[in-house]
Amino acid sequence: MRSFVLSLATLLAFAGTSFAQTNTGASSAPKVKTAATAQTTTTKKQTAAPAKSANVQKAAAQQKKAPAATPQQLRAGRYAGFAPAAAALAAPLPAPDLDLSSPRSLSLMNFNTKEEVTVTYWSNGAYHRSALDQLNQFLRDSRDSGVTEMDPLLFDVLWHTARIAGYGGQIEVLSAFRSPESNAWLASVSRGVARDSQHMNGNAMDIRFPGVPVFRIRQAARSLNMGGVGFYPRSGFVHLDTGPVRYW
Repeated sequence: MRSFVLSLATLLAFAGTSFAQTNTGASSAPKVKTAATAQTTTTKKQTAAPAKSANVQKAAAQQKKAPAATPQQLRAGRYAGFAPAAAALAAPLPAPDLDLSSPRSLSLMNFNTKEEVTVTYWSNGAYHRSALDQLNQFLRDSRDSGVTEMDPLLFDVLWHTARIAGYGGQIEVLSAFRSPESNAWLASVSRGVARDSQHMNGNAMDIRFPGVPVFRIRQAARSLNMGGVGFYPRSGFVHLDTGPVRYW
């Protein structure tokens, strides 16, 4: 009987050891992918996002370092997409032979008021005060009738431009003096009007020679090298001023 009990105890002890080993093996078996583990995997993938964000930031930084738009590109957006080729702007023009002795007369028509005037403003080496006063009144602000002292050199630029272009007819004046109030209003309704326009200084005119291509007028004015020349082929006029020499 005693030997039977000992044999039974030995058998039970052996069975317990086998059960413990079986449980240990189960704990080392591959884990099943649950929702929790999937979320952990997604989280790990999301941690890689900063690398993509860094690339976006790098691209943005490169865009910020891009070269600034040239004046020609800016004007292209400002003046209905037109910008003269850089090569054409840089090409030197032959200096014209200027007539510095003949009397200088201008025949003008104000496009806004339809007034006309013909005056000889310079002769014998001097400007004529009465003619300048007449031109100042004629070139007044057509919006508020403001008058200023126009730069006499502007009349010379216009006269020489007409001579070089081979034009001897009546010149149409689209705009001359503008009061600061008129210029501010125009700048608010038109992209083509500068807020610091030379028109406010009394040294600018927008003109055209009927029957003469605006390109020829522009070339003639540029050859003088006596101020700013603006080219507006779609509107059919050229801007002249006695400010710094520049072209657009």
